[in-house]
Amino acid sequence: MPTPADHEKRAMRAELRERRQHLTANEREHATIGLTNNLVALVTGLDARSVSCYLSAPNEPDTRPFLNWALANDIRVLFPITREDGLLDWTVGSPDGDVERQGMFGMPEPVGDALGPIAINDVDLILVPAAAISPDGTRLGWGRGYYDKTLGSMEKCPPVYAVVYDHEVLDSIPREIHDQPVNGVVTPSRVFDF
Repeated sequence: MPTPADHEKRAMRAELRERRQHLTANEREHATIGLTNNLVALVTGLDARSVSCYLSAPNEPDTRPFLNWALANDIRVLFPITREDGLLDWTVGSPDGDVERQGMFGMPEPVGDALGPIAINDVDLILVPAAAISPDGTRLGWGRGYYDKTLGSMEKCPPVYAVVYDHEVLDSIPREIHDQPVNGVVTPSRVFDF
């Protein structure tokens, strides 16, 4: 049975989804430049040699220029692949890996050999999608729980940063017991550690 927090989260997601759809091409392009620079700075600052990141969908902050940079600089990139059991498989990206497909929920996913859910245990940094984030590290995902399950099952979790637009850093987000916090957020204008 849905809780009051479920209803509030659902309403927040709908509003945030609509705001993303109304961003202009110029706003998206400007955001992509800032986001790419900040992601590169984060990875460089942490001296991360292996990261987990997702292929962005058209309405999400664009991770693709960052991914191109990472792969060109010999950074190992693990991409998530959704599974029907609510877990994520992982596949390794390659500089010439331009093949992708639509995943279970219409999100882009790379085509590659599935390494299994525990492959993420070997990365130095995890970059996760989000609808919004609050300064206490609460992440509002899109409601399917894949990342909450993944992060909650890790014995030793590396730093986790959500990737959002600047207006998606909110004062507060309802938090439920299953919601896994993140260590920071990357937006087009800043990298913020919690």
